[in-house]
Amino acid sequence: MLQKFAFLILFLFSFWVSAQNEELALDYFDKGEFQKALALFEEISTKQPSNFFFFQKVVECYQQLQQYDKAESAITKRKDKYNQPLLLVELGYNYQLQKNKDKADKNYELAIQEIEKEPNYAYQVANSFEKKVLLDWALKAYETAQKKNPNLNFDFQTAMIQGQLGNLDVMLNKLLDYGFATPDGTPMVQNYLTRFLMDDADGSFAATIRKNLLLRTQKSQDVYWNQFLSWFFVQQKEYGKAFVQEKAVYKRNPKTIYNLLTIGSQAMEEKQYEVAKAVFAFIFENSNDIGFKLKMQHLVTSMEIESALPKEYPAIDLKLQELLKTYGINQESLDLQILYAHFKTFYLNQSKIGLDILNETLKLPLNIRNESRVKMELADIMMYDEKFNQAILYYAQVEDNLKNDVLAHEASLKLAKANFYKKDFDWTLQQVKVLKQSPSLLIANDAVEMFLLIQDNSAEDSLRTALQSYAVADLKLYQNKKEEALQIFLTILQKHKGESIEEGTLYKVGKIYEEKGDFNKALTYFQNILDNHKDGIYKDEALFFSAEIYRKHLLDNEKAKALYEKVVLEHPDSLYYTESRKQYRTLRGDLTI
Repeated sequence: MLQKFAFLILFLFSFWVSAQNEELALDYFDKGEFQKALALFEEISTKQPSNFFFFQKVVECYQQLQQYDKAESAITKRKDKYNQPLLLVELGYNYQLQKNKDKADKNYELAIQEIEKEPNYAYQVANSFEKKVLLDWALKAYETAQKKNPNLNFDFQTAMIQGQLGNLDVMLNKLLDYGFATPDGTPMVQNYLTRFLMDDADGSFAATIRKNLLLRTQKSQDVYWNQFLSWFFVQQKEYGKAFVQEKAVYKRNPKTIYNLLTIGSQAMEEKQYEVAKAVFAFIFENSNDIGFKLKMQHLVTSMEIESALPKEYPAIDLKLQELLKTYGINQESLDLQILYAHFKTFYLNQSKIGLDILNETLKLPLNIRNESRVKMELADIMMYDEKFNQAILYYAQVEDNLKNDVLAHEASLKLAKANFYKKDFDWTLQQVKVLKQSPSLLIANDAVEMFLLIQDNSAEDSLRTALQSYAVADLKLYQNKKEEALQIFLTILQKHKGESIEEGTLYKVGKIYEEKGDFNKALTYFQNILDNHKDGIYKDEALFFSAEIYRKHLLDNEKAKALYEKVVLEHPDSLYYTESRKQYRTLRGDLTI
């Protein structure tokens, strides 16, 4: 028994030493200490003769030390023993490093000839060429294999190589061919295209994709191309055009109705309300599912509330009452119940009725997520009523019940805001410091803004006088009491001119005037940010919303284009970058194909 234990200890120790040597050798190699790395890699390779990775590291060390004869000898000996075609690539590359092109090409050709004999060798040979950035040879390897065995599909691999070579048209055709032949690979193709679209500053690649897909939909009746074109239009936020394609898909496959719902919801999020209403109306007319019809009623009414004037509130109130009478108070109408409570509180200032609605909703047999959604709205209403401690309690329950869920992250931010409104700035600071790392970009962005707001103004004013006034004004804004909020923000600008609080306040005032329809005043406040807070955190917002005003309301496309361009060129990390790039291209005429 003791001998077995001693053997086990010895085995584990030798394994640990081996792992340590491997790590040390790689560390030496990464640091460029090739002689030290070589000694260790030779020792490891001797113990693991079939391990190609460490053999290759030995060869690379020889080559870095310009010991090409030793590299050639090692490659030749291994080739005699294992006869792997990729060793011909290694041998050719060793000659190439010595500027002996003839011998290099001869060995590369021999590797290609091995693929002609056995096409499956293309995987290892082409990969070896790619690692050495011998892209033309890698292409030749894949093409040779595919020619010999048409059942092999290397369209994706060759597409990536063509992309590296800058042949984007060829790359695109290869990717689309691969996606069509291999539907399961379509998400991979789309992810790869997204990377190129993100770097497509002048819009030329987007125009190429658009043209290629439109031609394919015209030449082929396969619904695949309608779906792919819909995906492309969604990337460009052209939801109306995506809707046209998804309708064509739906007519041939009614099960795709969920795709229409997704497009309508995305259009709604982007405030493309007319498109969203058209999508939802189509779903409502074509679906017999009560759940779907309820969902459509909820979404359409939400949009109506978003854009309604106060004089239209009574009609919306009556509509919500009628909808709840029609569909009943049950789990299926949960979204409508939450919406009605929210509308009663934030638009009609009837928070007691809002609370009563939700307390009745909580009596339904809800799952934990739906119960948390109701509690989130309850907390929102309690914050409206300035019952901050009760709101914090409900937000904390949502956090605990739905750990790592997006709703829990939203609850965390709202909990921080509740502490901010009750002027507990130190505790808020601790919370938003954590939320800055949120996986949600929007939550992280809001957390950063709140963190800087508190930190900068606390350093400047130990009594936090301006910050306290800002918290009061921001609460009024949350309560939808915009006039009261505006007056407090304007007072802050008068009393604290030139202080850190000024930039965020200018932004808030600008947004209020924009919502009131006083666009020239809004532009004045945004311009103040651009003139006097050039290194501030609201510069991209000031540029973007100024551009939106010029484009949508003042109909000055030249001024809008210049402002969008500044967002694209100067703020690549902005939340508004993608939309700015799209609008800039549109105004420049890139999306006319």
